[in-house]
Formats: sequence, structure tokens, C-alpha cells
Amino acid sequence: MKNSPTYRDYIYEIVRNIPSGKVASYGQIARMVPRCTARMVGFAMASTPENQDIPWQRVINSKGEISPHGAGFGSALQRSLLEQEGIIFDLENKIDLDQFGWQP
Repeated sequence: MKNSPTYRDYIYEIVRNIPSGKVASYGQIARMVPRCTARMVGFAMASTPENQDIPWQRVINSKGEISPHGAGFGSALQRSLLEQEGIIFDLENKIDLDQFGWQP
């Protein structure tokens, strides 16, 4: 008997579809998953399995900012990965969601 997909499975599948050079917010992803909240998306991103191709770095907060995590190390890594994809941060460390936001 196969287990039913969990909310994390749905979240990871959505995140896999965010193209390089684009970002989505926790809330945006939560609205695509039944009975899901932005916080649940955050928890899923924080526990992303390393052995899967899930571009966790493309999930940011609704202000266009990287949410702090990993005592700063994770945030610096996330910014670096996004910049490698061509995403630009302004002087306030924000991403222009009109330009870089994913619209599925």
C-alpha cells in the first residue's frame, strides 16, 4: 500500500517548478497547497532533503527578502545561489518581485 503524499511532497514539487532566475514567496506556495500556511512552507524548506533536486534558495518572503536562518550562514548561501542565477538585490537587500517573481 502506497502512502499518500504529504504537504511537503506537494511543496517540494511546486518548488522544483520555479525556474532559475525566479523566486516565489512562502505564502504564494502555501496558496497552491490545500490547508497549508506560509509557516509550513518555511518548515519544509528548512528540512529540504539534500539528496533531492529542490531549489530551496528560490523561496523568499513576501517582502522580497531572504528570511534569516542558519545563524546567517544559510542566508549568505541563499543570496549567493540566487545571484549566480542572475537575481539582483537592491541596496536594501530586496529582490524586485515584479522582475524576478515567478508567475506560474
